[in-house]
Amino acid sequence: MQHTPESPDSTETNPGSCAVILAAGKSTRMRSDLPKPLHPVCGLPLTAHVIRACREAGVGRVIVVVGHEAARVRAGLGDEVEYVLQAEQLGSGHAAMCAEEALRDFSGSVLIVAGDVPLVKPETLRRLIAAAAQGDRSGAMLTAWLKDPTGYGRVICDDRGNVLRIVEHRDASPEERAIKVWNPSIYCLKAAGLFEMLHRIGSDNAQGELYLTDVVGLASAAGRPIAAVPVEDAREVLGVNTRVELAEVARHMRMRVLERLMLAGVTVVDPAATYVDVDVEVGRDTVIEPQTHLLGDTTVGERCTIGPMAVVQNMRVGDDTTVVQSRVCDGAIGSRVRIGPFANIRPGCVIRDGAKIGDFVELKNADIGEGVAASHLSYIGDADVGPGTNVGAGTITCNYDGYHKHRTVIGARAFIGSHTTLVAPVRVGDGAMTAAGTVVTEDVEPDSMAIARARQTNREGWAARWRAAHERHRENAPVPASERGSRAEDASVNGATQGSAQE
Repeated sequence: MQHTPESPDSTETNPGSCAVILAAGKSTRMRSDLPKPLHPVCGLPLTAHVIRACREAGVGRVIVVVGHEAARVRAGLGDEVEYVLQAEQLGSGHAAMCAEEALRDFSGSVLIVAGDVPLVKPETLRRLIAAAAQGDRSGAMLTAWLKDPTGYGRVICDDRGNVLRIVEHRDASPEERAIKVWNPSIYCLKAAGLFEMLHRIGSDNAQGELYLTDVVGLASAAGRPIAAVPVEDAREVLGVNTRVELAEVARHMRMRVLERLMLAGVTVVDPAATYVDVDVEVGRDTVIEPQTHLLGDTTVGERCTIGPMAVVQNMRVGDDTTVVQSRVCDGAIGSRVRIGPFANIRPGCVIRDGAKIGDFVELKNADIGEGVAASHLSYIGDADVGPGTNVGAGTITCNYDGYHKHRTVIGARAFIGSHTTLVAPVRVGDGAMTAAGTVVTEDVEPDSMAIARARQTNREGWAARWRAAHERHRENAPVPASERGSRAEDASVNGATQGSAQE
């Protein structure tokens, strides 16, 4: 089975570079109890995409500046990066200063990136790092052109491509707001002199904050300017401050993922109605139908058909498998398996080669053997089903006694009749059968047949007498003696529809 690559080839780690990711703000515009760095975008937290881009760009160290709900952000982003605390949020310049102690003995290039630009590409960061190292400069920064840069800082450059200053939107004059070149807040600055300049910036602005952008003017005044490095596509450096912007960057990222899959030989019938996370791998000649979600840590093999309307999350799926209008999560599916429509495969399931799980079948923590058929209307939970077994419609495993879960074990080539109830813990041997409607409470030996149901009794004429008596009862008329049934039958009539009387 061949799969698309998980990510573009990365360069070797550059020990002379470090990334400082600013992720300390509260972001009230998100209107969320979840910290902004942890909002999911195509399977990863928002800031995790920035961390990954820095790693793939070859950055040696990654430091994340946290503040609002710092412990929660650290837990969500993991322990593969360093953290520094911005206890009081006093602006981007102050946030960068919080990394001073961690970088006290560092002499390389410091990549400073906002934690809310998940679309930034590793190759763009590599280009920025290379530009910062050229000449007698303080560093370099990304710039972008946007038709409507409202809300972003404007970049004022000289005719040599050096940045003279950056003016925040709220502080800009009408003439400065007319400038279409804006600041994505992604810098690469030489560590030498960086923190000296940070300590010199002031808070004389509309917000009373320390702006990182003021470093640009200080560097220019010192004769060591910062170079402007334009990005080809401004969408790559779009930031997220609202739920609307979050949805927009997620849409762009999905298209990036789907384009990668299609170029690797996957058919995506309708990209606008297909949702695939960044770490999903899909084999060639697989078809992804509309309204399908491939989520989390999922791998799909070759020549599969997934969808329409399928949700596949944290799964390993073999070759030549079909999943139609179903939800499957946290397990493994073999090759040549058919699932759905309307199946629900809950966590902990292994479905082996050639099995069929049909409509309205629910599995949970079950090991389904090769060639097993559970075609419809069944629940199989906490169970092992041997290869070649047929599970009839309406079969259920009673796995929970109110306190504990118990396991059902069904052998190979068994035949489980329709509407069988298996009360766990119980075993059904190889080649055994259960009669339709059987309640299995004891083990069934191999090649045996289990039947546990009441004997059928047919009473001739009973239905006609029941209807006649019912009509007279409704009309309050006496029932003739010749049409009266037994006491048991009369009791059944009084009960309306309780069924035939017991012997």
